Amino acid sequence: MKKIITLAIVFLVLSMAGYAQNFESAIDSLILNVFNDKDGPGGVFMVAKEGKAIYQKAFGKANMELDVDLSAEYVFQIGSMTKQFTAIAILMLAEKNKLDLQDPVSKYIADYPSGDKITLHHLLTHTSGIKDFTKMKSISDIAQKEMSPKMLVDFFKNEPSDFAPGEKFEYNNSGYVILGHIIELVSGETFEDFIEKRIFEKVGMTQSFYATDRQLIKKRAFGYHKKTYGYVNKTIISYSVPFSSGSLMSTTADMLKWQNALNRNELLDSAYSIKAFSTYKLNNGEEFTYGYGWHIKEIKGTPTREHGGSIFGFKSMGVYIPGEDIYVIGFSNCDCNSPTQLTRDIAAFALDTYKKK
Repeated sequence: MKKIITLAIVFLVLSMAGYAQNFESAIDSLILNVFNDKDGPGGVFMVAKEGKAIYQKAFGKANMELDVDLSAEYVFQIGSMTKQFTAIAILMLAEKNKLDLQDPVSKYIADYPSGDKITLHHLLTHTSGIKDFTKMKSISDIAQKEMSPKMLVDFFKNEPSDFAPGEKFEYNNSGYVILGHIIELVSGETFEDFIEKRIFEKVGMTQSFYATDRQLIKKRAFGYHKKTYGYVNKTIISYSVPFSSGSLMSTTADMLKWQNALNRNELLDSAYSIKAFSTYKLNNGEEFTYGYGWHIKEIKGTPTREHGGSIFGFKSMGVYIPGEDIYVIGFSNCDCNSPTQLTRDIAAFALDTYKKK
């Protein structure tokens, strides 16, 4: 009997090993269909289940000039995934009664045009109607300048509005820049210090940073563009320009710490964190699928929380499936390779594999 039990255990272990190997091979195949240039820039992908990584692998080069391969520990710029941190920072201040989500912008920036009609809620949900400064032709004039948050807000605040507050949803970087400015005004700290001290340090995100091209960062992935004649180094910008809408750097492992911290309510009580993951309505009562810093979507009818990012030389994408506690994240160090659909495809495969019966 003891021998039979031992054989059964061995068979179970071998079966599980084979199952894991098949899962890994299937994801490898999905990724290699897109990230198939082993000598070019590549990407890092992670799948986590119940807070622990079950797949983590890197493809391609971290630095083409030095012929350095990527590994899972490399630091990438995450672009607009920064908005998650900005939104949670605002909610942290709201929870401490430092601000109210229905406060008008004019409470903090007295001379903001129509600031009495635009609320923090409008900024968080991309329903403010403010002109997105990244679409302004004159953005090239400031792209490499060191800008204070006030200078940046002054750059776009007098542009004509695209629509009345709450009238429609239209993704907007300007709103999140204003939110970053308000975080500084209310907290008395720089946005960088607030995120690093109150979020990164608390969560243990030791390989996450406010982006910089000057600070020495171990295992930094270098960013690239692809031209008709080949790859080139990314365009240089001042990170004071994307600011709180897109200037953070991280690793897949640190982003899993972030997701786990949100799940465990380490930064916010559930009553406040749920606000980030709710959907809201326009003035006409129509519901739209964006919370505070996350798109609220579905994969195969299963609710998801998603957001991507794009900044010169880098693209990112994260998908969380709350019902199954599955988190999938993908980073690319060439803006020629978007991980957006690929990350969703991996999430769909993980969902099919692990969905509770």
